[in-house]
Amino acid sequence: MQHDPAPGNGLPAGPGDGAPAVPGGVLSATPPTGRSRAKASRRSTLLAEAARLFAQHGYHGVSIEDLGSASGISGPAVYRHFPGKAAVLGALLTDVSHDLFDGGSAVARAGGTPATVLAELVGFQVDFALGHRDVIRVQDRDMASLSAADAATVRRLQRAYIEVWAAQLRRLHPDEDEAAARFRAQSVFGLINSTPHSAHRSAVDPQARRARLVAMALAALQAPVR
Repeated sequence: MQHDPAPGNGLPAGPGDGAPAVPGGVLSATPPTGRSRAKASRRSTLLAEAARLFAQHGYHGVSIEDLGSASGISGPAVYRHFPGKAAVLGALLTDVSHDLFDGGSAVARAGGTPATVLAELVGFQVDFALGHRDVIRVQDRDMASLSAADAATVRRLQRAYIEVWAAQLRRLHPDEDEAAARFRAQSVFGLINSTPHSAHRSAVDPQARRARLVAMALAALQAPVR
């Protein structure tokens, strides 16, 4: 789901950054209430339905009323969770960008040889692409509808995610520069993210399809440049 983002070195906050702190550096840990769990569940449902509807009809072809109806609530009730439709799109794409960066970073932190880490990263990205076809389609088509702030956040997270892959590629191909590593990573994202759109109705067994996609991506990442 990666585009060719504008150059930049800003990294997003880590998974725990921004959490409220109390004296002594201990993080506040208030147990979730039934109401907060229900609100979080409703938010997740809204975002899942937004992904489906935006993928089918385009961002501009979906109304707040449509989102509410698909989620089992009234249109005005959507505003209890999001200030408007643009905020729904922003949450959908920034949430998934955070998930990709956080997940990729966790894979890299687990360590191993560059080939091992890249294999884990490929599996992670393939599973994401196969399970989130709607989100990928929305990002490809509706990025321009994001607010300036949300677009900046998504692009910053994309750059950071690419750097996670590029760092391993530089280890695997020390003779290639950083630009070449980024190019390899982005090319493989294109392969992985586009294939589920054309192949999800294939007669090939889903597990075999996944295995082939992983193998093709790894071949592209590991191939020497002559």
